[in-house]
Amino acid sequence: MNETILALIAFVPLLLAGVLLIGFRMPARTAMPVVFVVTALIGLLAWEMTFTRVLASTLQGLILTIAILWIIFGAILLLNTLKHSGGIKAIRNGFSGISPDRRVQAIIVAWLFGCFIEGASGFGTPAAVAAPLMVALGFPALAAVVVGMMIQSTPVSFGAVGTPIVVGVSGGLDRVGITETLEAGGGTWMEYFRLIAGEVAVIHGIVGILMPLIMVVIMVRFFGANRSWREGLSITPFAIFAGISFSVPYMLAGVLLGPEFPSMIGAMVGLAIVVPAARKGFLIPKDTWDFPESTSWPDSWIGKLEIKLDDVTGKAPISTLMGWVPYVLLAVILVASRTIEPFKNALTSFALGWSNILGETGISGAIQPLYLPGGILLMVVLLTALLHRMRIGKLKAAFSESTRTIFGAGFVLIFTIPMVRILINSGVNAADLVSMPVAMAQLVADGVGGVYPFFAPAVGALGAFIAGSNTVSNLMLSDFQFNVAQQLGLSTALMVSLQAVGAAAGNMIAIHNVVAASATVGLLGREGETIRKTILPTIYYLVASGIIGLVAIYLLGIGDPLLRLG
Repeated sequence: MNETILALIAFVPLLLAGVLLIGFRMPARTAMPVVFVVTALIGLLAWEMTFTRVLASTLQGLILTIAILWIIFGAILLLNTLKHSGGIKAIRNGFSGISPDRRVQAIIVAWLFGCFIEGASGFGTPAAVAAPLMVALGFPALAAVVVGMMIQSTPVSFGAVGTPIVVGVSGGLDRVGITETLEAGGGTWMEYFRLIAGEVAVIHGIVGILMPLIMVVIMVRFFGANRSWREGLSITPFAIFAGISFSVPYMLAGVLLGPEFPSMIGAMVGLAIVVPAARKGFLIPKDTWDFPESTSWPDSWIGKLEIKLDDVTGKAPISTLMGWVPYVLLAVILVASRTIEPFKNALTSFALGWSNILGETGISGAIQPLYLPGGILLMVVLLTALLHRMRIGKLKAAFSESTRTIFGAGFVLIFTIPMVRILINSGVNAADLVSMPVAMAQLVADGVGGVYPFFAPAVGALGAFIAGSNTVSNLMLSDFQFNVAQQLGLSTALMVSLQAVGAAAGNMIAIHNVVAASATVGLLGREGETIRKTILPTIYYLVASGIIGLVAIYLLGIGDPLLRLG
């Protein structure tokens, strides 16, 4: 069969996912099983993979799915535990009284606190937490959702303690093949992986400096009485100060510590710097901006949300400091588990794995339940229950709510991730064809050429828009981006980094995330309005990161110091 036709066939699963999810507005739980079956048939019939290899790839994907669900469960469980213990209520109360200016509130509550929640929980929870919090503070529901969706950008690549990189990128790349090449040249997979994490942090950090300002300007322009750009821009010094306060520690954490910590550390340092500054009026303009009177708000601004944070009876209210303690513990234990060798060795000593699944060489899967962030999140949940003196009934309720959430996410992922593994493992076949991602890469590289780095973030964003997830976009497209870089003789690490950055930005317009955020404030049915407003910062993010990619490759000459490919 003609190579071009085969490459187009390889694109079918991605295109089909887009058509079903966007064109037909089919829910992912219905669309992804169909896409999985089509992918398996393409592997068997067009790529002439053996049935055993397709089945082994599916099992490998299921092992990876369990790892992801373990992390999601821990992240959601901690959030629900804090809700039932009164911790979230204490955190909310701590934000009251910092400044009456809604622009300042948006930067602190949405951007800084939202970035922290993204780092700790991920999976759409920042908008789901920050949006109701802003409504409780007096923001219109639609403004809260729009602002909340803009959190889904800079911190997302390192959300849920690094899941989009730790699971998405490493699970989406041909780790075995890359490791063999690295070891032949005296390098290691971990060095290469840390290089990707560092480059993702630097690109995000540069682009993200302006995100607090863009967020406020859009909020003021669309929800202010005067519909003024100028009223939003007047807080530029404070917004950029907040952006730098987050981005600098964020970049340093990404380069020095790895992918688990940047969003949490950037947000914690940012809050520690910006909140005292705001209390003292540092760089805040003399005019105090607020929304128009709530009686004049259009119906489209108003949701049906009633703020219901659990009334924790029979105990004294939790202090703001005690509300934050679980997240501080999470950061400390995570850092310790990655940097203190005896502790790290103890956690990694317990692993469940399957090498050469069904006898298929190179197809293996393993889980380290204690070392994965899910295990550490569970430790923090148990400590939180003790510190906050929770009743067993409240803890059971948190477990129950988290389990119900996992079942919904799990059903989609058990088809999505095996589909990705079939694509990646399709390089071993009776027809002697390259794998499907390589075939797609060859077609794109031939068509676009050397300017492709500019478009790489947009490809990642498209994946996130389709899948509703940075992690899934990275799983689907990391190997594709890697192979395009190889075809063009460019830095593979940087191209994968641009993929991860674009996939994070795509979360701002991902339909799944908009629906979830809208639901938290009783605003379902107005998702189109939200997307029309968040498309502007999404375009900024993709253009800026694409330009950084071109500059890094062609002006700075950044390559792969560890991987000599292409």
